[in-house]
Amino acid sequence: MARWVCLDVGETLIDETRVWSTWADVLGLSRLTFMAAFGVAIERGGEHRDVFELLRVTDWRRHYPAVEARYGGFRPEDLYPDALPAVAGLRRRGYRIAVLANQPAARTAELRALGLEAEVVAMSDELGVQKPDPAFFDRALELMGRPDPHDVAYVGDRIDNDVLPSAAAGMRAVWLRRGPWGVIPREPPPQASLVVDSLGELVERVGECWAGDAASASGPDRPGGRP
Repeated sequence: MARWVCLDVGETLIDETRVWSTWADVLGLSRLTFMAAFGVAIERGGEHRDVFELLRVTDWRRHYPAVEARYGGFRPEDLYPDALPAVAGLRRRGYRIAVLANQPAARTAELRALGLEAEVVAMSDELGVQKPDPAFFDRALELMGRPDPHDVAYVGDRIDNDVLPSAAAGMRAVWLRRGPWGVIPREPPPQASLVVDSLGELVERVGECWAGDAASASGPDRPGGRP
């Protein structure tokens, strides 16, 4: 069985600047103030929801429909420029592609409409479980057909939601250092099999996730591997 590369969505495939700007606009806050508070929440090791507490917005959940209506879902301009080329490059190298992330269910169809070619695409709202719950990664493996977890590289920008739990599930964790969760932390955790600054770099270096494995010579990017 070929190896898998499983990709996160926010700040991996999708630039989330527009969605968080939309939250600021709907709440009547300056975007600068909102983004500054967002950075503080991350620096403190908190969740994105903590930004609302910092800004004393206790009823933020009631604004979600207005935010979603104004945001309108993913658009072509939200894709990072390297997103689709990287997926195509990984496929050419023989990797199977999955996209599983903490997102509303509607994002699956939106990503497909933007040209994402992946064998598996599913969001947490569809799965009924979210990262970093170990059940999320077990469900991901189920959707991929139960490959050996060591044959799966999970790529994401967050140490807490992506790197640590995917490594705990036995996957090869790849930390993508972009977006606020990718640049505010200083040091990569030892659980990361690979650290990259772009998906383009991932395409060139993903084989390093299995460097030293006895079976690596027969995998993608190796002599005798699948094309």
